[in-house]
Amino acid sequence: MSKTNGKDADGPETGKNRETASQGDAEHTGKTKGKKAENRAEKADAETRKDARKARADHHPPSSAAWARAVDAGMGGTAPSLSPHLHPRLPRPAPGIVTVEPGTRFSLASVDPDATGGLDKAEAKVALAGEHARIKAWQEKLYAEHRRSLLVVFQAIDTGGKDGTIRSVLEGVNPQGCRVWSFKVPSAEELDQDFLWRYHAKAPGRGLIGVFNRSHYEDVLVVRVKGLVPEETWRERYGLINDFERLLTLSGTTILKFFLHISKDEQKERLEARLEDPEKHWKFDPADLVERKSWDAYRTAFDDALSRCSTPYAPWHVVPANRKWARNLMVARTIADTLEAMDPRFPPPREGLEGLKVPD
Repeated sequence: MSKTNGKDADGPETGKNRETASQGDAEHTGKTKGKKAENRAEKADAETRKDARKARADHHPPSSAAWARAVDAGMGGTAPSLSPHLHPRLPRPAPGIVTVEPGTRFSLASVDPDATGGLDKAEAKVALAGEHARIKAWQEKLYAEHRRSLLVVFQAIDTGGKDGTIRSVLEGVNPQGCRVWSFKVPSAEELDQDFLWRYHAKAPGRGLIGVFNRSHYEDVLVVRVKGLVPEETWRERYGLINDFERLLTLSGTTILKFFLHISKDEQKERLEARLEDPEKHWKFDPADLVERKSWDAYRTAFDDALSRCSTPYAPWHVVPANRKWARNLMVARTIADTLEAMDPRFPPPREGLEGLKVPD
């Protein structure tokens, strides 16, 4: 019989110790299993919350502020996947428009500003009415859906036709669902902020069509030509503009950018028409004649902006704009096609509508 410390190994005291130890082991094992089960439950709960957040994000893209907070919280700058419904593949622009291929060098000299897209004036007038109806119908769905937005950007040299295009193309659109912003010389408050601040503040909210008459591109165009900031400053802005547009896209905004392309001779005719018609004198600014002297400098600045800032998610579309009737149809058809590709839907009806009757 073996002994330990003078006592029988199988004696009552030793057995008691073993019993106590076994109970302790069982309790420890039980606690460990319980802790593991609790950890598994917490992990499953975390996955459930993550899936719920992803589902909400798919239906309600985060605002810019929420996006920034998410990055700061540890997303590491990883962009969410682009839902085909929230971020549709952009359709081809209307015939006559030239899209700047992303990553290539582009020159406005390669585009004929007199091109008409293969239509005559009478055909274009009839077709434009049809595009108005399409834009109106799709805009109603976009507004009701309240999930995404469309930003339409217009740039052009002086007299290029931005105002006239906007007025023509958006005829009949519900003003509740459309916002047009014209960006002039920045105010003192705007100059105290970063150059994108005033544009970001006017980006369209969910359900809206936003229109920029001039835009954030002024800060690599007029600023460059007039030498208002150092070259190293405006050169850095191309990348910042691309980042800004990607942010808007990831937040649920589809971006259409149109450059209205006219010839130098056409600009001369339009300026002369303003001088000859007293009712158009209000549109004539003697400074336009000074700006005209910088035609070549502006063309170079436009070429660079179009080349550097045409991206897969926000390509530049160059619209031949000498013929106003052709210009209007090309732009209207491209906007209508884009809204159709976005495919906004009316929200589902409220539950319990069946059988309801309106009281007398």
